[in-house]
Amino acid sequence: MTFRQTEQEGGCGVVGLISTMPIEARYLERALVQMHNRGNGKGGGIAAVGLDPSWLGVDEDMLRRDYIVTVAYLDPSARDEVERELDAVFEIEHCKKLESGDAEEMGLDVRPPEVWLYMCTPRRGAVEQIEGLAGEKADDELVFRTSTSINRRFYANGVLRAFVLSHGKNMLILKAVGYAEHVIQYYKLEDLKAHVWLGHQRYPTRGRVWHPGGAHPFMAMHEALVHNGDLANYSSLASYLSEYGYEPMFLTDTEAGALLFDLYTRKLEYPLEYTIEAIAPTTERDIELLPVEKRRLYRTIQALHVHASPDGPWFFILARNIPARNEMQLIGITDTSMLRPQVFALQQREHTIALIASEKQAIDAVLGELAAHKKGFDEVADRYWNARGGSYTDGGAFIFTLRDGVLEATNKFGAPVDMDTLPYTCEGTFTDEDALRIQQLAQKGDGKALFSWMVDNIGRLDIEAALEHLISCDGSLEALIHCLTLMLDRRYDPVSVRRSVVLSRVQRALNKLLASCPYVGSSERYVLVDAPHREDLCAPLNEQVLVVDAAGFAQEGEHSVARFIVDAYRMGWREFIVFNTRGHRFIGCGLGPNSHGVRIDVYGSSGDYLGSGMDGAEVYVHGSAQDQVAQIIKSGKLVIHGDVGQTFMYGAKGAEVYVLGNAAGRPLINAVGSPRAVINGTCLDYLAESMMAGNPLSGGGFVIVNGVSFDERGNIIDLEEPYPGGNLFSLASGGAVYIRDPMEKLDEGQLNGGRFAELGERDWKLIEPYLRENERLFGIPVERLLTVNGKKMSPYEVYRKVEAVPVKALAALGA
Repeated sequence: MTFRQTEQEGGCGVVGLISTMPIEARYLERALVQMHNRGNGKGGGIAAVGLDPSWLGVDEDMLRRDYIVTVAYLDPSARDEVERELDAVFEIEHCKKLESGDAEEMGLDVRPPEVWLYMCTPRRGAVEQIEGLAGEKADDELVFRTSTSINRRFYANGVLRAFVLSHGKNMLILKAVGYAEHVIQYYKLEDLKAHVWLGHQRYPTRGRVWHPGGAHPFMAMHEALVHNGDLANYSSLASYLSEYGYEPMFLTDTEAGALLFDLYTRKLEYPLEYTIEAIAPTTERDIELLPVEKRRLYRTIQALHVHASPDGPWFFILARNIPARNEMQLIGITDTSMLRPQVFALQQREHTIALIASEKQAIDAVLGELAAHKKGFDEVADRYWNARGGSYTDGGAFIFTLRDGVLEATNKFGAPVDMDTLPYTCEGTFTDEDALRIQQLAQKGDGKALFSWMVDNIGRLDIEAALEHLISCDGSLEALIHCLTLMLDRRYDPVSVRRSVVLSRVQRALNKLLASCPYVGSSERYVLVDAPHREDLCAPLNEQVLVVDAAGFAQEGEHSVARFIVDAYRMGWREFIVFNTRGHRFIGCGLGPNSHGVRIDVYGSSGDYLGSGMDGAEVYVHGSAQDQVAQIIKSGKLVIHGDVGQTFMYGAKGAEVYVLGNAAGRPLINAVGSPRAVINGTCLDYLAESMMAGNPLSGGGFVIVNGVSFDERGNIIDLEEPYPGGNLFSLASGGAVYIRDPMEKLDEGQLNGGRFAELGERDWKLIEPYLRENERLFGIPVERLLTVNGKKMSPYEVYRKVEAVPVKALAALGA
């Protein structure tokens, strides 16, 4: 069989992080390796802001004062000429050549360039020639013009001798033809510390893709930008930028994005909010929901800039130094239509760290590595979320600002990100009586009772001691797994510590418990297999459960955990526990038709395409899932104890799917047949677009949206809006959406081809069994869903039905 070469796929993996404690590049490397399959080996790069002065060989004063002009020499003989050009306008106070490795030994087809860093201050005579500007503004402009001159002379028009990688204060950019982690490895940067990091896998969609100059990140002034997507209007953007004196020379849309940011923030001196609005305008219903003054302002910005707004699917991450305010920032901005995946995360412990990435699993990989090797970090973020592009709710952008050792998180409008208020440490006890009670419950084999006892006593327990005793006690392994799984899945009051802290301890204990199972070949009910022992796989004895440690398996391809599960299934295995997942894709795929009777429980951070094409199996995800989950699923059951990413159930044909949290953009688009989904949270936008699932009362498909969430105490709370976006059921021709909307906040303007219909008795009889199963799975009582402001209501008062407008009605409307 021939397998696709991974480098043939492009996907753009982007990641950024900012931390109150400077961290080494090796932790960024962990995320980059996790997104290896989003690259292609033909371009990658990194950026760092808030550097360690000792690594540069300078003091703090010079680091703050000087510009770091970073030059890549493709032809080392160009160095004397470049340095003469630099010396003409700068005092070069210090220079450093980056140490490098062996490109051939690393398997790089193109040797990365020789890189020199120059610590520079502008010469006063050169600055005085900058008309209309003074002080730091004049200095910045001189630096920018000098870099442009060097790039024009030594790089553009096919010269390809040298180019400026970056020129900002306290920052640098490095890139190469290869994977992004190769940049760290080749230049031996594993121990380099910085407060802010950016990384990008894959070459750009336009430009000199075979060349390091074409890889991300791209520089603005004191900023670096990475981009996932494709700006369809690159030519018009380049033309617009030229009107302001910019010369895009790398012929890539990402460079245009960086220059556009520089134009608005530095040259035109827009506040960051205005810059974001000019780049990613608020549209449609959302702009009408803004306050009057804000609406008027945004319409003015759009009138002036809409012709230069990036068009197409894109997601930007910027690392930024603001020398005048002694601040550093990490910024994530998504396009109005949210056509590229993005996840934000924030963790507050002894140190505070914020992360942005294409995939949650990359974030979890960084946190896991930090928690394993550094005090003051944990494996689980306090909060994960998605931005809603062009929205009145968050503006589609989040800004993390590091100032005086404090990290602040706000949305585009400056509103702070809600965070847990519970402590991240607690003082607990664990007595002999506690140990005895856990032992008794474990020996009884009652995992649910053991879970209830743990939760009832969690406020006074030393949770780590209790979990350590639990996994080592003499009791039913099935009961212990059930207890720990419920502690991961269910929402409850953690009493004296944040839920994320409990989750990290429980996940750690569960991994240890599962890893202690005897290897395959044993007659025990639960048997373990890992990557080194995959060849030992044999047919199961009776009803054995195959416990798969995914850590050593490839994320996708011939040696992936997904293919291993298929091989095991063909040997007769029907029950699987897969743990230690970190971005492993396609789990549950490839089992073939009529795979009823198969159950797969997945722990960790599973990857894209989980459950896609499934026909009969059941998959339980004990946490959040990622993008492209359950595509073209035909039958079976999928349960997700968290959120789910982009294009969930795309083209779905059947199956029952339950989601505890939110779905990101475009769930159930182009769904046909009879898929049935329950989403307990909400969706960002484009729910059930172009759905073609027939009449739900005659066997067709539908989706239920409950519009609820949980507070930090585990209480069920109603969302402000059951569905905040537009394009609900847009252009659908079949199926239905049943949405919990007792206050009738959903309005006609959010529909596009759908219409509100009366919820009848047959509708309630149809959806109630799914809500009862939802209650069993997640502990969300139907009675609570029917309670509004403390008052029990009938389902006909609580739920609203959205159905497709008949074609005849649309034709009459058009006439």
